[in-house]
Amino acid sequence: MSRKSHAIADRMRLLDASGIRKVFDLAAKMTDPINLSIGQPDFDVPPAIKDAAIEAIRAGQNKYTQTEGTFKLRSLLEQRCRAEFGWTDGKAYLVTSGVSGALMLAMLTLVNPGDEVVFADPYFVMYAHLVNLSGGRPVPVNTYDDFRLDVQAFADAITDKTRLLIVNSPANPTGAVYGERDLRDLAEIAVKRDLLVISDEIYNLFCYDQPFVSMAAVYENTLLMRGFSKSYAMTGWRMGWCTGPRPILEKMTMLQQYSFVCAPSMAQAAGLEALDTDMSSYVAAYKKKRDMVDSVLGPAMGLVKPGGAFYAFVPAPGGDATRFVAKAIENNVLVIPGGVFSTRDTHFRLSYATSDEKLRKGLDILVGLAG
Repeated sequence: MSRKSHAIADRMRLLDASGIRKVFDLAAKMTDPINLSIGQPDFDVPPAIKDAAIEAIRAGQNKYTQTEGTFKLRSLLEQRCRAEFGWTDGKAYLVTSGVSGALMLAMLTLVNPGDEVVFADPYFVMYAHLVNLSGGRPVPVNTYDDFRLDVQAFADAITDKTRLLIVNSPANPTGAVYGERDLRDLAEIAVKRDLLVISDEIYNLFCYDQPFVSMAAVYENTLLMRGFSKSYAMTGWRMGWCTGPRPILEKMTMLQQYSFVCAPSMAQAAGLEALDTDMSSYVAAYKKKRDMVDSVLGPAMGLVKPGGAFYAFVPAPGGDATRFVAKAIENNVLVIPGGVFSTRDTHFRLSYATSDEKLRKGLDILVGLAG
């Protein structure tokens, strides 16, 4: 007999356990697997950033900060955005508990029941779930097989119910990087329909073959989101930030007050140091890993060369990613089936955020399994 007091809200039926987390939990039970599944840098937080956090803790910076983040960090973020984008007006800035936190705040702030949110397929798994949680309808736009930004397909997907667009470049899970021309074309469509664009730029430093271009550089009505997790290996520190139209940021800040409260105080102090840390050598190392993956899986498995982030979205032999991933796991290699990130299950995601030695071993096993 079910108990009314234990009933779960209907909205939770729209969510399921992340396929990524399932593999993460599986990895914890395995002995020394070749883990090519989790999107987490294999380098550690640079020492100067660690020292800044430790110093802040010892100095007593262990209490709540302002909901929107410390004045020092927000001022530095504003300074950097003015330099990057040439902005002269005073925009609002919000420091969040990771970009994931920013996404949740944005969806709950912006999406009404029945609103449609358009984004590329394949996509970061959280997009569809957060849209569902907020009562909206996810509208994934097919970008197979080259994962380029198909602006016409986006235009065709927009209806009178469309509330906003999401752009993720460099992209998870494909590693696709969008060029300035594509972003400008998308901006033309967005401005005609008076649509907000959320630009998820958590991988902005990991751009290997062309200069990174932000949607915020070409379209004013952009809610820009960046973070510290991937760029500085601060995944467990839960630090992100966003900027955009002030009325939206004000409501997101209010919602943060009643949810996350604020980002961790000592992590905000370390964020000041992080923004002045040169990560170019780390990015160069990841470019070499990307090149290794491309040189092996391009010829052997038809991989479309990823331009950024630290993922490859690889065609699964036979077109059944779940079956191929099961074979890979049986051979001690952890990767993620593409159905986690897509309406299709024809590819698998490989993260090359691991040591060169393990990456080479894993690639050799995957090629061997492809037969």
